Amino acid sequence: MKKGLIYMVLMIFAKPGFAQEIQRFNPDTIKTIQLDSVVNIKAQKFGVETFINAIITDQSFYQAFRNMKRYNFIAENRIYTYDKKNKVDGRIYRKIKHTNQGPEKMVYLAKQDTGKVYKKNGKYQLYTIEMFDYIFMNAYKTDFVKEGPMTENKNAETNESYKDKLKTLIFAPGRPIKGLPFIGSKTQIFTANMRQYYDYAYHSGTYLDSIPVYRFKVTVKKDLSKGTKDGLMIKELTTIFDKRNFEILGRYVDMKYSNMLFDFDVQMNIETSYFGEEKLPTKITYQGNWDYPFKKEERASFLIVHKDYQAGKEK
Repeated sequence: MKKGLIYMVLMIFAKPGFAQEIQRFNPDTIKTIQLDSVVNIKAQKFGVETFINAIITDQSFYQAFRNMKRYNFIAENRIYTYDKKNKVDGRIYRKIKHTNQGPEKMVYLAKQDTGKVYKKNGKYQLYTIEMFDYIFMNAYKTDFVKEGPMTENKNAETNESYKDKLKTLIFAPGRPIKGLPFIGSKTQIFTANMRQYYDYAYHSGTYLDSIPVYRFKVTVKKDLSKGTKDGLMIKELTTIFDKRNFEILGRYVDMKYSNMLFDFDVQMNIETSYFGEEKLPTKITYQGNWDYPFKKEERASFLIVHKDYQAGKEK
């Protein structure tokens, strides 16, 4: 079971290889923000600790995905897989209409696969794509998002516990994840011991041309030794806060790590926006590769766009 958990958590990781030679989706919340200036905060009760506490305790970011089940919307998903020379060898395109009414939650408006996408048995070539389906396609069916808030399941050997760990890694990086083999403690970047390795900066800015925000950026210190840097899994964690209610609107995470068992290099960005008073997901971008013993090295990128939200019937 633990081997399966490692596969789930490392769904999208690997060596960077020659990623710079190809054009991939750029998962970067920063490009959606126009920065005004460095924030000069003099109030004693507002500063780095304010942002850290908000990141650790926030439930609203994950709640935005749970909110989807109350809406009709269009999802467009583009996925690319790459060979060892970083040339595209597989493409998946899905345009899906989601509705919260009736037995059929998903209707494909367009569906196209080209290249090396499936095995002979009909399963996906890459575990990355299999896990993409688990996270996002189940979300459209409302199976993934109907659960309650993220909690640490005490029974570490259940599938539900594995799902909780995976969701925590994606939607709440920085929280401790117990029972995660090899890398569980490395996600816990806000402990007293780990803070010595990171720099913190916050800026004032505007998100999506109209929303006043703070951008809180956590990055590995530049003057650390190479060995120390290599031992830190989360290289950057950027979080976008709505100034008006201090809820999280966007997150960018850069994770890299290598040991005897695996190598991974992943960048993922998740953005939300308001529809009326409801916060809902609008864009998820990802690029990365992972290399794991006895498994084919996987290289992939994807872009997920949600649009045309319309309120459905109350459930």
